Amino acid sequence: MGSVDHHQSVQQQRHQVEVPPPQPFFNSLKISFKETFFPDDPFRQFKNKPSSKKIMLAIQYFFPIFQWAPKYTFNFFKADLIAGITIASLAIPQGISYAKLANLPPILGLYSSFIPPLIYAMMGSSRDLAVGTVAVGSLLMGSMLSDVVNPNEDPRLYLHLAFTATLFAGIFEAALGFFRLGLIVDFLSHATIVGFMGGAATVVCLQQLKSILGLVHFTHGADIISVMRSVFTQTHESKKRPRFFWVSAMAPLTSVILGSLLVYFTHAERHGVEVIGELKKGLNPPSVSKLVFVSPYITTAVKTGIVVGIISLAEGIAVGRSFAMYKNYNIDGNKEMIAMGTMNIVGSFTSCYITTAVNYNAGCKTAASNIIMSIAVMLTLLFLTPLFHYTPLVVLSAIIVSAMLGLIDYEAAIHLWKIDKFDFVVCMSAYIGVVFASVEIGLVIAVAISVLRVLLFIARPRTFVLGNIANSGIYRNVEQYPNAKHVPGILILEIDAPIYFANAGYLRERITRWVDEEESRIKATGETSLQYVIMDMSGVGNIDTSGISMLEEVKKITERRELQLVLVNPGSEVMKKLNKSKFQNHLGERWIYLTVEEAVGACNFNLHERRNLKNDESEGWNNV
Repeated sequence: MGSVDHHQSVQQQRHQVEVPPPQPFFNSLKISFKETFFPDDPFRQFKNKPSSKKIMLAIQYFFPIFQWAPKYTFNFFKADLIAGITIASLAIPQGISYAKLANLPPILGLYSSFIPPLIYAMMGSSRDLAVGTVAVGSLLMGSMLSDVVNPNEDPRLYLHLAFTATLFAGIFEAALGFFRLGLIVDFLSHATIVGFMGGAATVVCLQQLKSILGLVHFTHGADIISVMRSVFTQTHESKKRPRFFWVSAMAPLTSVILGSLLVYFTHAERHGVEVIGELKKGLNPPSVSKLVFVSPYITTAVKTGIVVGIISLAEGIAVGRSFAMYKNYNIDGNKEMIAMGTMNIVGSFTSCYITTAVNYNAGCKTAASNIIMSIAVMLTLLFLTPLFHYTPLVVLSAIIVSAMLGLIDYEAAIHLWKIDKFDFVVCMSAYIGVVFASVEIGLVIAVAISVLRVLLFIARPRTFVLGNIANSGIYRNVEQYPNAKHVPGILILEIDAPIYFANAGYLRERITRWVDEEESRIKATGETSLQYVIMDMSGVGNIDTSGISMLEEVKKITERRELQLVLVNPGSEVMKKLNKSKFQNHLGERWIYLTVEEAVGACNFNLHERRNLKNDESEGWNNV
């Protein structure tokens, strides 16, 4: 009697699954659009504000310098001054080095460390990032442009293409930010970035063999096969081993200053040690007239700009977010894109090539550190460029190699292997693609595998059989919890993904297989025959017409097998569409429950009633 009373109690306490109130189509579309592109609601600060205040807020939104500058203090200045000088001491030699990596004149590395930081200081939302050239972007630009124009045979056209690619990179980045399309960058997963950066760093290090070994002719390809072919086929063609080879050998352990002094006092440049040579004094010359918009080069510039722009954004925003989380403040990814895009657009007009935010943890307090760095670079351009004349190229190679070694994050790869083998495959695919094919091919392979994984998750969602934890109303996956027991006569399934056209067919077949497997298990164990199929839809956030058709087909399948289909906790969007499609009426509100416990209680109550009815009928026949 106690069991019967419990089931009756469950029936009486049943909670109704409500259909949400209907909303106009355009209102629903507006909500979805806002949540997709404006989840942070950047316009909330403008609500109920006078026009003058709205104008000031808009200026502060696009130019955050007007937000933090009025609160600037002397203590901030002291920290930013030290940070700015520290960053400049790193950015100047690295800028020169990375320009060579992109097959561009070294002076462009300094130009690119002067104008873009000023733009970012006004528009950037991170107070920890510095702006400058980066090795991966430089390598990628050099690799893609060199496929079309040889920088040695036509350096002028190559330079103009670099400016044009930078312009299109800036336009693309700014457009992504302005139209709130930063979600595109999210397709570059953590595994993709780890593998891509590691592969690019490996190729960069290998390419420095040109300067370290003193090779004359060297490939512009960005793959290990081309690099090693250049190394081994030139060993007999290279210059006579210079008498001052020891300078090159020890250069990775020396600074730019020490290397330059050694060359200057020993005249090593006369004995085979290559040096930077003359760097033109003066600030950035205009380059607007040097942009190339003619076929077929404009296609190359657009493609290079988009690819390099995406990589630069992914690298810069990822670093910015990590700093923001560590120091407990927020940065706006879309504002960062606008800032980076603007600085590259302006940079392309002022003899700069692609720049992005880089990781310099120098203790800065605000973006003013970029202004101080820019001033230091300006002074270098005006007065100190002759000092770089005797800097050995091998020193630049050492700087690049030392910076790149930190990007080969083998510990992250090992972590991926331990946690998620598929992520490890994505990582290694990116690495192998970059090292053995090219930077752009490696990137395409990694992104393609990442997108394939997303599609597989959508097309093949996980379903689970649930069982009851003893002496509780809790139901859990029987594979994860071996002590979870099957409920006699009831198959409980959990669907853990939205139901769309891409997975509707698979889910129909998988549910049918679960039913077949459960009936086979029941026959083998001799348990109560299967009577109910409960589908826990708590994880189904949405459903389309194909999904509804799938539910209708599952209902027909269960009816043919004399089984009752029961739904548990459909979400608001699901309930709305089930109601509009009349599926709810066909199934009956009686078979839609709020919790698995309620559904199981109702099914057990009905099973009990059926047994009582059969017993009554048997007794009646016996009496007859």
